[in-house]
Amino acid sequence: MDKATLSMLEYDRMKESVMAYAVSYAGRKRVIELHPMDQIRVIQRAMEETDEATAMIEKGASIPLPSLEGVDYVVSLLNTGYMFTEQDLMAMYTFLNSCSQLKKYMAGKGHIAPVISTYASSLDDLLKVRREIERCIQYGKVSDQASKNLERVRKKIVVIKERIQKKLANVLSRHQSILQESLVCMRNGRYVIPVKKEYHKQVKGVVLDQSTSGQTVYMEPDEISDLQVEMYMLEADEAREEGIVLYELTRLLEAEVAAILLNIEVTGTYDFIIAKAKYARSIGGVAVQLNDKGIISVQGAKHPLLLQKMIPLSVEIGQGYQSLIITGPNTGGKTVALKTVGLLTLMAQSGMLVPVEQGSNFAVFSNIMTVIGDGQSIEQSLSTFSAQIQRITHMVRAADRSTLLLIDELAAGTDPGEGMALSIAILEELNARGASMMVTTHFNELKSFASRTAGFENARMEFDVETLEPLYRLTIGESGQSYAIEIAKKLGMVSDIIKRSQEIVSKQRSHVSGAWEDQVFEDIKIEVEPSVEHVVVDKIDREGKKKGAVPATKFELGDSVYVTTFGRTGIVYKQEDAMGMVGVMIQKHKHQVNKKRLQLFLDKSELYPDDYDLSIIFDSKENRKKRRIMERRHVDGLMITQEPGKD
Repeated sequence: MDKATLSMLEYDRMKESVMAYAVSYAGRKRVIELHPMDQIRVIQRAMEETDEATAMIEKGASIPLPSLEGVDYVVSLLNTGYMFTEQDLMAMYTFLNSCSQLKKYMAGKGHIAPVISTYASSLDDLLKVRREIERCIQYGKVSDQASKNLERVRKKIVVIKERIQKKLANVLSRHQSILQESLVCMRNGRYVIPVKKEYHKQVKGVVLDQSTSGQTVYMEPDEISDLQVEMYMLEADEAREEGIVLYELTRLLEAEVAAILLNIEVTGTYDFIIAKAKYARSIGGVAVQLNDKGIISVQGAKHPLLLQKMIPLSVEIGQGYQSLIITGPNTGGKTVALKTVGLLTLMAQSGMLVPVEQGSNFAVFSNIMTVIGDGQSIEQSLSTFSAQIQRITHMVRAADRSTLLLIDELAAGTDPGEGMALSIAILEELNARGASMMVTTHFNELKSFASRTAGFENARMEFDVETLEPLYRLTIGESGQSYAIEIAKKLGMVSDIIKRSQEIVSKQRSHVSGAWEDQVFEDIKIEVEPSVEHVVVDKIDREGKKKGAVPATKFELGDSVYVTTFGRTGIVYKQEDAMGMVGVMIQKHKHQVNKKRLQLFLDKSELYPDDYDLSIIFDSKENRKKRRIMERRHVDGLMITQEPGKD
């Protein structure tokens, strides 16, 4: 699956939420490996697993997952020559004991979880290993019963210690007056008594240590010296016997390495499935139907990260049409709609339950690709438009009938006329390749394209004009509008500007209502009549029938003109030159257009007062400031620059 798409749709953020419910390193490893699949049977199996675990949790079941604390360390050292400690062996004992409990527990859950309950049958109790560890290790230490030799040595140690204690008691009694304290201490593993330094010669023995102040010396009386040597040798025998026991237990574990690894894998699988189930409950996820026919029929869908804010979304694709062209205002929820459908599809193909209504149906795609958000790249010096086109180029090469494409603001960030033409060409090619698409746009022309082209359908995101709030409700079969003027009015724009904007839009719609369709779906033929000093533009439909003629005009600075090449209106900023080229500004972009491609839309007298300074429209703020300075006085070095060909 496309990595950039996973990032754009925040698939990894969803996985992080699932990860929070995993309790073992094996379970977390499975979450990390979670990815969308494209085999329906495999996906259905994974979804059944998650659904069954959810049902168990909802019935109040507390599933006894084995603890893997410390187990990963033990496994990493198996067959390396390392001898396990008592703590290592107890960690493995706890794990194996928990595996036994889980096996018994799941054996009684076949009626609730017929699929996942069978997985526990693969768990190996390793009863012999457990019993041996339990016999040999008690309270974190090797027990006396671990071996007969160890038991015999420890009994001897007890006898020697008792003899030492008796002799020390006699020594303390005889030398009580010269002792710093009447007690027995340990120094370097040997018994000693604390004697005042000035009296140490009165005690027969060896000084083994002294206090920090130097006032006390710690002496080993001669009476216990031989006994201490004997005890030291017995303790060495004890350590050797303990090592033999630990070695035998280590070999016992290493002989069962395959079963141990299988137990860990099964435990990780259960942890992973239960983590998905707990996450599903947190988002209200349900199991969905799957198909390989490109049909998406989703009701009540919510984005997992917008559960409390988002109004449920309903989407239909794949029955009668395979692609949606979604229009509507900014902040109207179009992007949210794309992300919701995209992420939920990825989740469904990952075998997860998704927040939709019961009965929702998702198509399984072999590839899902997106272009969402600002794709600017400082490192690669790419504009948003360039980055988007790079992604779409990749889409075109990869698209087929098993591909879902999610494109936000197609061909935005460039010349509107060329952007519209490019958008249509891209959509036609992707449609020919059989891809399913959801595309958001502000190009009104694409609404007509969708209504006329097989495989496409219009949709709009509903918007409350009164509250200026998006409703996040997708209505299929209808196209939306930008509501720019309505939003400006609500935000306090001057009433005269609002009124004038409405007048201009009304005239524009009236004038170009059919122009763009003529531009895209009909050829344009130019005929020059020798006896007339003007150009006549005849529009010829596919059957060759003349639909009318519009005489060319001499255009003045400030005139509003309709540019047939772009299907857009603009303002004349430079009058016709000797080659018949006229400077037209379209949405702040300046173009040189042949007068044959222009039609007068509104005379400048209808747009501006007689004394209106057109430089406000055509010139930059910096240049206008320089002109005002030049009108008042001469300033050395002050210059006004124009881009070549853009004057």
